[in-house]
Amino acid sequence: MEEPHLELRVPVYWAEAKAALMARDRIMAKLIPQIGDLHLRGQPDPFTTLARSIVGQQVTPKAADAAWAKLLAICPKLSPAQVLKAGAAELAGCGLSKRKTEYILDLADSFKAKRVHADLWSQMDDEAVIAELVQIRGISRWTAEMFLIFNLLRPNVLPLDDPGLIQGISQNYFSGEPVSRSDAREVAANWEPWRTVATWYLWRSLDPLP
Repeated sequence: MEEPHLELRVPVYWAEAKAALMARDRIMAKLIPQIGDLHLRGQPDPFTTLARSIVGQQVTPKAADAAWAKLLAICPKLSPAQVLKAGAAELAGCGLSKRKTEYILDLADSFKAKRVHADLWSQMDDEAVIAELVQIRGISRWTAEMFLIFNLLRPNVLPLDDPGLIQGISQNYFSGEPVSRSDAREVAANWEPWRTVATWYLWRSLDPLP
């Protein structure tokens, strides 16, 4: 079954960001051409993006994909109203833990009751969006930062809690040596205002498939 709202978007700033990063960072100058024409693709539906992130927390990609497919089978539109109508028992039947079931129902209720301002997020700065998202159960700062990257397509996000970013910096800039958050910030200072783009290329250096 196809996922709802699967029309993926390409960030309008991608070509400009690539050129700037290659001009100022010798590692990016080598890495970006190796990755080729691949680029970040954004998911346009906020509720779907956040629900998918909750389903994927602390499980293997295979397990997350299986649970997601079952969720779409009972909620084909994956709207907040449809999820709330399905209820806890049906969501749990998709292979979701009790906690994840509660998180997704809370997310759906937050959207339906308009406790979150999804229609305003595009006008809010990054930290304001993060502050609102982390009020929802099951949404951590890391999840909120992934939302900024993949849904709002913000160009300058640096997700310091992301293991892939830290590993990518370690392998590409420090010959595999351990990297602190301070080290990561120092390296990333050279990427501004395109830290999202540099992060994405470091992810691809570890896993070529986007």
